[in-house]
Amino acid sequence: MNINFARAGILLAALALAGCNETLEDIAPKAEKSLPPALVQSMRAQGMSTTSPIMVRIFKEEAKLEVWKQKDNGRYDLATTYDICTWSGKLGPKFTEGDRQAPEGFYMVRPHQMNPKSQYHLAFNMGFPNSYDRAHGRSGQHLMVHGACSSAGCYSMTDPQMEQIYAFARDAFKGGQTEFQVQAFPFRMTPANMARYKDDPNYAFWTMLKEGYDHFEITKVPPKVDVCGRRYVFNQTASDGRGFSPTASCPVTTQPDSLRVAYSSYQNSYETAFSAALGSAQGISTPAPTIAGMKEASLVADWSRRRARGERVTRQPPSLDRPEILMAEQERKAQPPALKPTVAAVPTPAPAEQQAVAPAAAPMSVFTNLLPGRGDASEAQPQAAESPAAPAPSEEKRGLGSRLLGMFGG
Repeated sequence: MNINFARAGILLAALALAGCNETLEDIAPKAEKSLPPALVQSMRAQGMSTTSPIMVRIFKEEAKLEVWKQKDNGRYDLATTYDICTWSGKLGPKFTEGDRQAPEGFYMVRPHQMNPKSQYHLAFNMGFPNSYDRAHGRSGQHLMVHGACSSAGCYSMTDPQMEQIYAFARDAFKGGQTEFQVQAFPFRMTPANMARYKDDPNYAFWTMLKEGYDHFEITKVPPKVDVCGRRYVFNQTASDGRGFSPTASCPVTTQPDSLRVAYSSYQNSYETAFSAALGSAQGISTPAPTIAGMKEASLVADWSRRRARGERVTRQPPSLDRPEILMAEQERKAQPPALKPTVAAVPTPAPAEQQAVAPAAAPMSVFTNLLPGRGDASEAQPQAAESPAAPAPSEEKRGLGSRLLGMFGG
Protein backbone atom coordinates (compact mmCIF):
# COMPACT_ATOMS: atom_id res chain seq x y z
CA MET A 1 0.00 0.00 0.00
CA ASN A 2 2.80 2.41 0.90
CA ILE A 3 4.48 1.60 -2.40
CA ASN A 4 1.29 2.48 -4.28
CA PHE A 5 1.05 5.81 -2.47
CA ALA A 6 4.68 6.50 -3.28
CA ARG A 7 4.09 5.75 -6.94
CA ALA A 8 1.05 8.01 -6.93
CA GLY A 9 3.12 10.80 -5.42
CA ILE A 10 5.80 10.39 -8.07
CA LEU A 11 3.13 10.49 -10.78
CA LEU A 12 1.55 13.64 -9.38
CA ALA A 13 4.94 15.30 -9.15
CA ALA A 14 5.67 14.36 -12.75
CA LEU A 15 2.36 15.81 -13.89
CA ALA A 16 3.07 19.03 -11.98
CA LEU A 17 6.44 19.37 -13.68
CA ALA A 18 4.83 18.64 -17.03
CA GLY A 19 3.04 21.98 -16.79
CA CYS A 20 6.37 23.62 -17.71
CA ASN A 21 8.17 20.76 -19.41
CA GLU A 22 5.34 18.75 -20.90
CA THR A 23 5.70 16.37 -23.80
CA LEU A 24 2.92 15.39 -26.15
CA GLU A 25 3.32 11.75 -25.13
CA ASP A 26 2.87 12.54 -21.41
CA ILE A 27 -0.05 14.95 -21.71
CA ALA A 28 -2.08 14.02 -24.78
CA PRO A 29 -1.73 10.56 -26.37
CA LYS A 30 -4.27 11.68 -29.00
CA ALA A 31 -1.63 14.15 -30.23
CA GLU A 32 0.75 11.26 -30.99
CA LYS A 33 -1.51 9.28 -33.31
CA SER A 34 0.14 8.32 -36.59
CA LEU A 35 -1.20 9.13 -40.03
CA PRO A 36 -3.21 6.32 -41.66
CA PRO A 37 -0.94 3.83 -43.50
CA ALA A 38 -2.79 4.37 -46.79
CA LEU A 39 -2.15 8.12 -46.61
CA VAL A 40 1.53 7.57 -45.80
CA GLN A 41 1.86 5.18 -48.75
CA SER A 42 0.21 7.73 -51.06
CA MET A 43 2.62 10.43 -49.88
CA ARG A 44 5.65 8.23 -50.47
CA ALA A 45 4.47 7.50 -53.99
CA GLN A 46 4.57 11.26 -54.62
CA GLY A 47 8.07 11.66 -53.24
CA MET A 48 7.02 12.94 -49.79
CA SER A 49 8.20 11.74 -46.40
CA THR A 50 6.15 11.95 -43.22
CA THR A 51 8.61 14.50 -41.79
CA SER A 52 8.92 16.74 -44.86
CA PRO A 53 7.69 20.36 -44.54
CA ILE A 54 4.00 21.20 -44.90
CA MET A 55 1.79 24.13 -45.89
CA VAL A 56 -1.95 24.54 -45.25
CA ARG A 57 -4.49 26.24 -47.53
CA ILE A 58 -8.03 27.10 -46.41
CA PHE A 59 -10.98 28.08 -48.60
CA LYS A 60 -14.05 29.38 -46.78
CA GLU A 61 -16.72 29.24 -49.47
CA GLU A 62 -15.75 25.74 -50.57
CA ALA A 63 -15.23 24.69 -46.92
CA LYS A 64 -11.96 22.93 -47.73
CA LEU A 65 -8.65 22.61 -45.89
CA GLU A 66 -5.70 21.37 -47.93
CA VAL A 67 -2.43 19.98 -46.59
CA TRP A 68 0.50 20.35 -48.98
CA LYS A 69 3.83 18.53 -48.50
CA GLN A 70 7.28 19.19 -49.87
CA LYS A 71 8.51 16.58 -52.32
CA ASP A 72 12.03 15.36 -53.01
CA ASN A 73 12.45 18.04 -55.71
CA GLY A 74 11.71 20.87 -53.27
CA ARG A 75 8.29 21.71 -54.70
CA TYR A 76 5.06 21.12 -52.81
CA ASP A 77 2.21 18.88 -53.86
CA LEU A 78 -1.22 18.22 -52.42
CA ALA A 79 -1.11 15.48 -49.79
CA THR A 80 -4.80 15.45 -48.88
CA THR A 81 -7.93 17.60 -48.57
CA TYR A 82 -10.41 17.79 -45.69
CA ASP A 83 -13.94 19.16 -45.55
CA ILE A 84 -14.11 21.94 -42.97
CA CYS A 85 -16.81 20.97 -40.51
CA THR A 86 -17.77 24.57 -39.71
CA TRP A 87 -16.43 28.12 -39.70
CA SER A 88 -18.15 31.19 -38.36
CA GLY A 89 -18.92 34.61 -39.75
CA LYS A 90 -18.99 35.48 -43.44
CA LEU A 91 -16.54 35.76 -46.29
CA GLY A 92 -14.10 38.55 -45.60
CA PRO A 93 -11.31 39.23 -43.09
CA LYS A 94 -11.49 39.47 -39.33
CA PHE A 95 -11.69 43.09 -38.17
CA THR A 96 -12.22 43.18 -34.43
CA GLU A 97 -12.53 40.93 -31.41
CA GLY A 98 -16.05 39.60 -31.09
CA ASP A 99 -17.03 39.95 -34.77
CA ARG A 100 -17.09 36.15 -35.07
CA GLN A 101 -15.06 36.30 -38.29
CA ALA A 102 -12.56 33.57 -39.17
CA PRO A 103 -9.31 35.18 -40.37
CA GLU A 104 -8.21 35.52 -43.98
CA GLY A 105 -4.60 36.15 -44.96
CA PHE A 106 -1.13 34.62 -44.59
CA TYR A 107 -0.16 33.26 -41.18
CA MET A 108 2.73 31.32 -39.68
CA VAL A 109 2.41 28.50 -37.14
CA ARG A 110 5.33 27.60 -34.87
CA PRO A 111 5.66 24.75 -32.34
CA HIS A 112 4.54 26.86 -29.38
CA GLN A 113 1.22 27.51 -31.15
CA MET A 114 0.33 23.81 -31.10
CA ASN A 115 -2.11 22.85 -28.35
CA PRO A 116 -2.40 19.14 -27.52
CA LYS A 117 -4.63 19.90 -24.50
CA SER A 118 -7.29 21.94 -26.27
CA GLN A 119 -10.85 21.68 -24.99
CA TYR A 120 -11.66 21.36 -28.69
CA HIS A 121 -9.79 18.03 -28.92
CA LEU A 122 -6.59 19.31 -30.62
CA ALA A 123 -5.74 22.74 -31.98
CA PHE A 124 -3.15 25.09 -33.35
CA ASN A 125 -3.23 28.86 -33.11
CA MET A 126 -3.19 30.52 -36.54
CA GLY A 127 -1.18 33.50 -35.29
CA PHE A 128 -3.83 36.21 -35.66
CA PRO A 129 -3.21 39.12 -35.57
CA ASN A 130 -0.17 39.08 -37.83
CA SER A 131 1.82 42.19 -38.78
CA TYR A 132 -0.65 43.08 -41.55
CA ASP A 133 -3.60 42.84 -39.15
CA ARG A 134 -1.86 44.95 -36.52
CA ALA A 135 -0.94 47.59 -39.10
CA HIS A 136 -4.68 47.96 -39.77
CA GLY A 137 -5.66 48.02 -36.09
CA ARG A 138 -7.40 44.65 -36.22
CA SER A 139 -7.89 42.77 -32.97
CA GLY A 140 -8.76 39.30 -31.75
CA GLN A 141 -7.15 36.38 -29.97
CA HIS A 142 -7.12 32.61 -29.80
CA LEU A 143 -8.07 32.12 -33.46
CA MET A 144 -7.55 28.41 -34.09
CA VAL A 145 -7.85 25.47 -36.38
CA HIS A 146 -9.31 22.88 -34.01
CA GLY A 147 -11.57 19.88 -33.61
CA ALA A 148 -15.01 19.49 -32.00
CA CYS A 149 -16.90 20.89 -35.01
CA SER A 150 -17.87 24.09 -33.16
CA SER A 151 -16.68 27.56 -34.08
CA ALA A 152 -16.85 31.18 -32.89
CA GLY A 153 -14.22 32.73 -35.12
CA CYS A 154 -12.18 29.62 -35.90
CA TYR A 155 -11.93 26.89 -38.51
CA SER A 156 -13.30 23.74 -36.92
CA MET A 157 -12.79 20.17 -38.06
CA THR A 158 -14.07 16.84 -36.84
CA ASP A 159 -11.90 15.22 -34.17
CA PRO A 160 -10.56 12.44 -36.47
CA GLN A 161 -9.68 15.03 -39.12
CA MET A 162 -7.91 17.21 -36.57
CA GLU A 163 -5.85 14.26 -35.36
CA GLN A 164 -4.49 13.85 -38.88
CA ILE A 165 -3.89 17.59 -39.45
CA TYR A 166 -2.14 17.78 -36.09
CA ALA A 167 -0.02 14.76 -37.03
CA PHE A 168 1.05 16.43 -40.28
CA ALA A 169 2.27 19.48 -38.36
CA ARG A 170 3.84 17.49 -35.52
CA ASP A 171 5.82 15.27 -37.89
CA ALA A 172 7.00 18.26 -39.95
CA PHE A 173 8.31 19.95 -36.81
CA LYS A 174 10.06 16.70 -35.85
CA GLY A 175 11.65 16.73 -39.29
CA GLY A 176 13.16 20.17 -38.67
CA GLN A 177 10.57 22.58 -40.07
CA THR A 178 10.53 25.60 -37.76
CA GLU A 179 7.24 27.11 -38.95
CA PHE A 180 4.58 26.35 -41.53
CA GLN A 181 2.45 28.71 -43.54
CA VAL A 182 -1.34 28.86 -43.40
CA GLN A 183 -2.97 30.59 -46.35
CA ALA A 184 -6.63 31.42 -45.63
CA PHE A 185 -8.74 32.58 -48.59
CA PRO A 186 -12.42 33.45 -49.01
CA PHE A 187 -12.64 31.12 -52.04
CA ARG A 188 -10.46 29.62 -54.75
CA MET A 189 -9.14 32.68 -56.51
CA THR A 190 -10.11 31.71 -60.04
CA PRO A 191 -11.14 34.22 -62.74
CA ALA A 192 -14.78 33.15 -62.40
CA ASN A 193 -14.82 33.62 -58.63
CA MET A 194 -13.05 36.97 -58.77
CA ALA A 195 -15.59 38.12 -61.36
CA ARG A 196 -18.45 37.12 -59.04
CA TYR A 197 -17.12 39.36 -56.27
CA LYS A 198 -15.79 42.29 -58.31
CA ASP A 199 -18.26 44.70 -56.65
CA ASP A 200 -17.71 43.45 -53.10
CA PRO A 201 -16.27 45.89 -50.53
CA ASN A 202 -13.55 43.30 -49.75
CA TYR A 203 -12.47 42.98 -53.39
CA ALA A 204 -9.31 45.10 -53.08
CA PHE A 205 -8.16 43.03 -50.09
CA TRP A 206 -8.84 39.80 -51.95
CA THR A 207 -6.99 41.03 -55.03
CA MET A 208 -3.95 41.60 -52.81
CA LEU A 209 -4.22 38.06 -51.37
CA LYS A 210 -4.53 36.71 -54.90
CA GLU A 211 -0.97 37.74 -55.74
CA GLY A 212 0.34 35.37 -53.05
CA TYR A 213 -2.12 32.73 -54.23
CA ASP A 214 -0.82 33.11 -57.79
CA HIS A 215 2.82 32.91 -56.74
CA PHE A 216 2.17 29.57 -55.10
CA GLU A 217 0.22 28.33 -58.13
CA ILE A 218 3.21 29.21 -60.33
CA THR A 219 6.09 28.00 -58.17
CA LYS A 220 4.47 25.37 -55.92
CA VAL A 221 6.62 26.80 -53.13
CA PRO A 222 5.09 28.81 -50.23
CA PRO A 223 5.79 32.48 -50.99
CA LYS A 224 8.03 34.66 -48.86
CA VAL A 225 5.55 37.02 -47.19
CA ASP A 226 6.34 40.51 -45.88
CA VAL A 227 4.26 43.54 -44.99
CA CYS A 228 5.11 47.13 -45.85
CA GLY A 229 3.02 50.18 -46.59
CA ARG A 230 0.19 48.36 -44.77
CA ARG A 231 -0.06 45.72 -47.49
CA TYR A 232 1.24 42.22 -48.19
CA VAL A 233 4.20 41.84 -50.54
CA PHE A 234 5.34 38.49 -51.89
CA ASN A 235 8.75 37.12 -52.83
CA GLN A 236 10.35 40.57 -52.70
CA THR A 237 13.85 41.43 -51.50
CA ALA A 238 14.76 44.94 -50.34
CA SER A 239 17.49 46.09 -52.73
CA ASP A 240 18.99 48.61 -50.31
CA GLY A 241 19.36 46.08 -47.51
CA ARG A 242 16.60 47.62 -45.40
CA GLY A 243 13.94 45.48 -43.83
CA PHE A 244 10.17 45.68 -44.27
CA SER A 245 8.16 47.81 -41.85
CA PRO A 246 4.41 47.11 -41.82
CA THR A 247 3.41 50.77 -41.49
CA ALA A 248 6.29 52.47 -43.35
CA SER A 249 6.46 52.87 -47.11
CA CYS A 250 7.87 49.89 -49.00
CA PRO A 251 11.57 50.02 -49.88
CA VAL A 252 12.89 49.53 -53.39
CA THR A 253 12.67 45.79 -54.02
CA THR A 254 13.84 43.19 -56.47
CA GLN A 255 12.36 39.87 -57.55
CA PRO A 256 13.86 36.90 -59.42
CA ASP A 257 13.53 37.48 -63.16
CA SER A 258 12.15 33.98 -63.73
CA LEU A 259 9.31 34.58 -61.28
CA ARG A 260 8.58 38.04 -62.65
CA VAL A 261 8.30 36.73 -66.23
CA ALA A 262 6.21 33.73 -65.18
CA TYR A 263 3.86 35.92 -63.13
CA SER A 264 3.40 38.35 -66.04
CA SER A 265 2.46 35.49 -68.34
CA TYR A 266 0.12 34.05 -65.71
CA GLN A 267 -1.58 37.43 -65.31
CA ASN A 268 -2.13 37.78 -69.06
CA SER A 269 -3.95 34.46 -69.12
CA TYR A 270 -5.90 35.41 -66.02
CA GLU A 271 -7.07 38.75 -67.45
CA THR A 272 -8.38 37.02 -70.57
CA ALA A 273 -10.34 34.50 -68.50
CA PHE A 274 -11.55 37.22 -66.10
CA SER A 275 -12.94 39.30 -68.98
CA ALA A 276 -14.68 36.26 -70.40
CA ALA A 277 -16.25 35.52 -66.99
CA LEU A 278 -17.53 39.09 -66.73
CA GLY A 279 -19.22 38.75 -70.10
CA SER A 280 -20.95 35.49 -69.30
CA ALA A 281 -23.74 35.22 -66.75
CA GLN A 282 -24.32 31.52 -67.38
CA GLY A 283 -23.03 29.12 -64.80
CA ILE A 284 -22.11 31.94 -62.39
CA SER A 285 -23.42 31.12 -58.91
CA THR A 286 -24.76 33.75 -56.54
CA PRO A 287 -22.09 35.29 -54.30
CA ALA A 288 -22.08 34.17 -50.69
CA PRO A 289 -22.71 36.68 -47.87
CA THR A 290 -19.69 38.86 -47.05
CA ILE A 291 -18.90 41.18 -44.17
CA ALA A 292 -19.40 44.85 -44.98
CA GLY A 293 -16.25 46.20 -43.39
CA MET A 294 -15.52 47.54 -39.93
CA LYS A 295 -19.01 49.03 -39.51
CA GLU A 296 -20.70 45.64 -39.60
CA ALA A 297 -17.88 44.01 -37.62
CA SER A 298 -18.42 46.57 -34.84
CA LEU A 299 -22.16 45.85 -34.78
CA VAL A 300 -21.52 42.13 -34.40
CA ALA A 301 -18.85 42.71 -31.73
CA ASP A 302 -21.26 44.86 -29.72
CA TRP A 303 -23.93 42.16 -30.08
CA SER A 304 -21.42 39.57 -28.82
CA ARG A 305 -20.50 41.64 -25.76
CA ARG A 306 -24.13 42.24 -24.79
CA ARG A 307 -24.93 38.58 -25.33
CA ALA A 308 -22.05 37.63 -23.04
CA ARG A 309 -23.45 39.93 -20.34
CA GLY A 310 -26.75 38.06 -20.48
CA GLU A 311 -28.70 40.83 -22.20
CA ARG A 312 -31.57 39.91 -24.48
CA VAL A 313 -30.40 40.18 -28.09
CA THR A 314 -31.59 38.92 -31.45
CA ARG A 315 -31.05 35.25 -32.18
CA GLN A 316 -28.73 36.09 -35.07
CA PRO A 317 -26.07 38.83 -34.98
CA PRO A 318 -26.94 42.10 -36.73
CA SER A 319 -26.04 42.31 -40.39
CA LEU A 320 -26.07 45.19 -42.87
CA ASP A 321 -27.44 42.85 -45.54
CA ARG A 322 -30.28 41.60 -43.27
CA PRO A 323 -32.32 44.75 -42.51
CA GLU A 324 -34.89 42.89 -40.43
CA ILE A 325 -32.27 41.81 -37.88
CA LEU A 326 -30.62 45.22 -37.81
CA MET A 327 -34.04 46.87 -37.34
CA ALA A 328 -34.87 44.56 -34.44
CA GLU A 329 -31.61 45.55 -32.74
CA GLN A 330 -32.32 49.24 -33.27
CA GLU A 331 -35.85 48.89 -31.90
CA ARG A 332 -34.54 47.09 -28.83
CA LYS A 333 -32.09 49.91 -28.15
CA ALA A 334 -34.84 52.52 -28.62
CA GLN A 335 -37.11 50.99 -25.97
CA PRO A 336 -37.10 52.93 -22.67
CA PRO A 337 -35.82 51.01 -19.65
CA ALA A 338 -38.45 49.41 -17.47
CA LEU A 339 -39.42 51.53 -14.45
CA LYS A 340 -38.59 50.07 -11.09
CA PRO A 341 -41.44 49.99 -8.52
CA THR A 342 -41.10 52.67 -5.88
CA VAL A 343 -42.46 50.46 -3.10
CA ALA A 344 -41.44 46.89 -2.76
CA ALA A 345 -43.78 44.48 -1.06
CA VAL A 346 -42.23 42.73 1.91
CA PRO A 347 -43.07 39.02 1.72
CA THR A 348 -44.02 37.10 4.80
CA PRO A 349 -41.07 34.95 5.84
CA ALA A 350 -41.61 31.31 5.07
CA PRO A 351 -40.94 28.62 7.64
CA ALA A 352 -37.26 27.73 7.92
CA GLU A 353 -37.75 24.32 6.34
CA GLN A 354 -39.27 25.98 3.23
CA GLN A 355 -36.58 28.64 2.76
CA ALA A 356 -33.97 26.37 1.13
CA VAL A 357 -33.90 27.06 -2.58
CA ALA A 358 -31.52 26.03 -5.35
CA PRO A 359 -28.86 28.68 -6.05
CA ALA A 360 -29.22 30.56 -9.30
CA ALA A 361 -27.07 29.21 -12.10
CA ALA A 362 -24.12 31.44 -12.92
CA PRO A 363 -24.33 32.88 -16.43
CA MET A 364 -21.90 31.38 -18.96
CA SER A 365 -20.30 34.81 -19.34
CA VAL A 366 -18.89 34.40 -15.83
CA PHE A 367 -16.92 31.37 -16.95
CA THR A 368 -16.00 32.92 -20.29
CA ASN A 369 -14.54 35.92 -18.49
CA LEU A 370 -12.21 33.65 -16.53
CA LEU A 371 -10.16 33.06 -19.65
CA PRO A 372 -6.77 34.78 -19.41
CA GLY A 373 -6.29 37.72 -21.77
CA ARG A 374 -3.51 37.71 -24.33
CA GLY A 375 -2.23 40.62 -26.36
CA ASP A 376 -0.83 38.73 -29.35
CA ALA A 377 -2.08 35.24 -30.04
CA SER A 378 0.85 34.55 -32.34
CA GLU A 379 3.26 34.81 -29.42
CA ALA A 380 1.16 33.28 -26.65
CA GLN A 381 0.60 29.71 -25.58
CA PRO A 382 -2.72 28.87 -27.28
CA GLN A 383 -5.73 29.13 -25.08
CA ALA A 384 -9.44 28.89 -25.81
CA ALA A 385 -10.75 29.84 -29.23
CA GLU A 386 -12.12 33.35 -29.35
CA SER A 387 -15.51 33.23 -27.69
CA PRO A 388 -16.48 36.62 -26.34
CA ALA A 389 -20.08 35.48 -26.22
CA ALA A 390 -21.37 32.38 -24.50
CA PRO A 391 -22.56 29.85 -27.11
CA ALA A 392 -26.29 29.75 -27.73
CA PRO A 393 -28.02 26.50 -26.71
CA SER A 394 -28.37 25.47 -30.35
CA GLU A 395 -24.62 25.83 -30.83
CA GLU A 396 -23.53 24.08 -27.65
CA LYS A 397 -21.63 20.95 -28.53
CA ARG A 398 -20.43 20.11 -25.06
CA GLY A 399 -21.79 20.25 -21.54
CA LEU A 400 -20.83 22.93 -19.07
CA GLY A 401 -18.67 20.48 -17.18
CA SER A 402 -16.46 19.72 -20.19
CA ARG A 403 -16.14 23.44 -20.97
CA LEU A 404 -14.97 24.17 -17.41
CA LEU A 405 -12.50 21.31 -17.46
CA GLY A 406 -11.02 22.52 -20.75
CA MET A 407 -11.56 26.26 -20.60
CA PHE A 408 -7.84 26.86 -20.86
CA GLY A 409 -7.53 24.89 -24.07
CA GLY A 410 -8.03 26.03 -27.72
